[in-house]
Amino acid sequence: MQNVERTIISQYSDSPTLRSLIYAWDQAIDPSAWIDDFYQHIWNVDTAQGIGLDIWGRIVGVGRVLNIASAKFFGFDEATTLSADPFNQSPFFGGQQLTSNFILSDDGFRTLILAKAAANISDNSVPSINRILMMLFSGRGNAFVQDNLDMTMTYAFSFTPTPVETAIIQQSGVLPRPSGVSVSMVLV
Repeated sequence: MQNVERTIISQYSDSPTLRSLIYAWDQAIDPSAWIDDFYQHIWNVDTAQGIGLDIWGRIVGVGRVLNIASAKFFGFDEATTLSADPFNQSPFFGGQQLTSNFILSDDGFRTLILAKAAANISDNSVPSINRILMMLFSGRGNAFVQDNLDMTMTYAFSFTPTPVETAIIQQSGVLPRPSGVSVSMVLV
């Protein structure tokens, strides 16, 4: 403890037995290292690891495990270029989609947590959504949102997202959407 004398009230300040017990306990238990570890590995989202990031994920509402589709299928209007292909390029959907679970690394999950936290407090304006896209896909290419001025908006990507990025876009709920606005995604 930092000031063990403050833990002894005045009526026991002359008790050698009590004082020796308190000093022995102080030397055996030093919570400052535990507090520093807790702050480093759990509380501080920038340095958290493992279980600390899992706790932060539950707080903001995202999971570390994503289902990644193993193949694209033929799609209609509701499908996007990220999940389906046009006619004669992919097979019809057979009713049983083969998926595999992918566990995000600590760094990838931290980025997802920070993006979801930003989305949770976002005003859903185009500039704030673009900031979230820049955070998620920094170094990958241009990613932006376009307001189509007809109660629709489009997430546009100048790069082909990886299957993991596609799962983040479609499943994680990180990319915000204003109420009553239809969203589509396109590769430009």
